[in-house]
Amino acid sequence: MRKALAVLALGLSLALAQGKITVWTHFGGPELEWLKAQARTFEKTSGTKVEVVEVPFGDIKQKFILGAPQGQAADLVVSIPHDWLGEMAQAGVLEPMGKYVTPSYLGDIQPVAVEAFTFGGRLLGLPAFAESVVLIYNKKYVKEPPKTWEEFLDLARRHTTGSTFGFLYNIGDPYFNFGFFRAYGAENVFAKDAKGNLDPSRLLLGGEVGEKALQFIKDLRFRYNLVPEGVDYGVADGAFKDGALAMIINGPWALGDYKKAKIDFGIAPFPTPPGAKNPWGPFLGVQGVVVNAYSKNKTAAVNFAKTLVSGKNLVSFNQAGGRIPVSKSAAKSLEKDPVVAGFSRVFALGTPMPNIPEMGKVWGPWGNAISLAIQRPDSNVKKIVEDMSAEIKKAIGR
Repeated sequence: MRKALAVLALGLSLALAQGKITVWTHFGGPELEWLKAQARTFEKTSGTKVEVVEVPFGDIKQKFILGAPQGQAADLVVSIPHDWLGEMAQAGVLEPMGKYVTPSYLGDIQPVAVEAFTFGGRLLGLPAFAESVVLIYNKKYVKEPPKTWEEFLDLARRHTTGSTFGFLYNIGDPYFNFGFFRAYGAENVFAKDAKGNLDPSRLLLGGEVGEKALQFIKDLRFRYNLVPEGVDYGVADGAFKDGALAMIINGPWALGDYKKAKIDFGIAPFPTPPGAKNPWGPFLGVQGVVVNAYSKNKTAAVNFAKTLVSGKNLVSFNQAGGRIPVSKSAAKSLEKDPVVAGFSRVFALGTPMPNIPEMGKVWGPWGNAISLAIQRPDSNVKKIVEDMSAEIKKAIGR
């Protein structure tokens, strides 16, 4: 009897030690199957049971913020975009990851991705993959990507004919235009303070930088006659899929349709615009794994998270769904994939979208300013930028 009780006690002890973790994810299809396979492997090697629960992408953030303190949220989430970090960090629901990771891990991640998952000086998640816009060109018209503005303009004008377009993009969207603001001097939307944190009181989109960037965008329509009135994302994307467009600014989400349309395309950075002081560099959106600060099985949750973002597993994740890893070793293993190689080069030029909540106050005035500038050839760019800056500062309360 005593022996039986001892065996039972040992079994209970092992079960408690091994425990269980719950994972929330918005993945579907092959990516969900990849995650479930990783969970099964982790269960076998660690003895910890992993439950994978599908949660709609739009529900995850609020459900996690409200549920974590009540013990009603997952132990980890796979995955969240880095621009959620500010709101989630301020709610106190994210476990800081700095004490769990090694220098070798951080050294394998593109620095811009580490920056994206850092808030308030703390690493609050493990970056896994990223996306940005790039210059995508149809090799039917463009054999080699243009390396200078002059080469780009020549190609764009040459292929702007009665039946084809040389260059189109979603000209009214700030996300697609940030690279031009960066080229003319805006390192980000906001400046950083002495500790390296974004300071919402120091807007970088205004002044001479904003005027030069907005003037260039306006020139694409009225001076260079490349982007006609009425062109938005759907028009530009449709023209590229139809094989009637030589070059477009777009992201990895569009590539599946381009492949289906049998477009032989290449990927490159946009050339440095005329008179710019820096190379073009787009916004970078990074997604990664975060751990619940209230988790009862934090060690197992962190260990599973670290397994998911290993270079080897990010290679298999890319093969499952085509996402582009921010792991240098994973990118090296996939260097023969032109999509991974092309985007990885652009990621190194990029800037993480601000992960502070104040960024939500910027998009509206910024988009309005671009729309006003490209409406008329005589639009007053200086006045538009001044009004945009004042509106953003008022909205932020600075």
